[in-house]
Amino acid sequence: MNERIRNQFANLNPFDFKHISPLKNIENFNNVDPSVVIASPNGRQSGLSRQLFEMWCSDKKNAGVIPGYVVEGTLAKTIINEPKEVTVMNGLTGPLNMQVHYISFSAHVDFAQTSTFLKELMPPNIILVHGEANEMGRLKQKLITQFADRNTKIISPKNCQSVEMYFNSEKMEKAIGRLAEKTPKIMALDDLHVFSQLSTANISQRITISYSGAIGVLKNRQKQMFESVESLPDEESEGPAFRVHERLTVKYKSEKHISLHWRSYPISDMVLDSVVALVLNISHEILKVVVESGEATKTKEENNKKAEKVIHALLVSLFGDVKFGENGKLVISVDGNVVHLDKQSGNVESKNEGLKERVRVAFRRIQNAVKPIPLSVS
Repeated sequence: MNERIRNQFANLNPFDFKHISPLKNIENFNNVDPSVVIASPNGRQSGLSRQLFEMWCSDKKNAGVIPGYVVEGTLAKTIINEPKEVTVMNGLTGPLNMQVHYISFSAHVDFAQTSTFLKELMPPNIILVHGEANEMGRLKQKLITQFADRNTKIISPKNCQSVEMYFNSEKMEKAIGRLAEKTPKIMALDDLHVFSQLSTANISQRITISYSGAIGVLKNRQKQMFESVESLPDEESEGPAFRVHERLTVKYKSEKHISLHWRSYPISDMVLDSVVALVLNISHEILKVVVESGEATKTKEENNKKAEKVIHALLVSLFGDVKFGENGKLVISVDGNVVHLDKQSGNVESKNEGLKERVRVAFRRIQNAVKPIPLSVS
């Protein structure tokens, strides 16, 4: 509140009204003079509103006003239809002689506002949720009548009911400004020199980095990150070299330097960044170990074992009870439901289809995270 209102508290409380006073409980209510009581809850299931209703419902001089939406099954919903008798809190029935009035008062939009909004958007799909079933049905029928001349799908799903929506995959390019004065033409990059006077060119780049470690160490580190790491013949590369992800060539120039060669392209640039980061990391560790072929195989087996441990730990964090079963399978138990997971093939078996799909998706994502990046992603 602002300073002017705060200063008024010294002389007079602006919220201390002459004819309005708070009512904390029914015991403090003087039921003698005519009065208007604003009480909650609106459904009259319990609380002060229920107590006042049972006190006044038998006298035809009294009236009750129900503002806004009331839930099905509540006392307020029952008395809107003005029955002759109602059930009170002690289980007995009593006469309903008071007047009952319903006023539509809500912070939500009504049909007129909703239909106006939908006319502006004109969506292909309209899903009606969060409402009383009968009212939602009436709204759905009105919208079907309103959008009868358009191909609009109107759905009113029940709780937990899945809904499928289909969208057109058409793509549109808009020309703006001076380009819009002429009809723009779109063509593949390889056809540019055929249908125009323009030509394309590849930019080959090279960078030299300080590196005093063994080329075998660097190669095996790359195999942990990328699936495709191939050695190149010495006569082709003029020395020890290998290609990463079919996009980057690493050449061993001297005992203190290596050179990286690639053609400029977004994916190639990302591969370069990862290789450079790895080289700098190895140089910081000051590794000078020559990895022989037998040691390379051993390192690969160790990496596979580490990957299996990581996969098992992540599955435990997601599902809790994960044990090793027969034939190398994992047995996952969740709330009495059992899932059998084959780590080699990725096959999942379970009677619970929902849990089966969760395990299958989780296992696939974990595998993609711990395994080297496959060549197919580029």
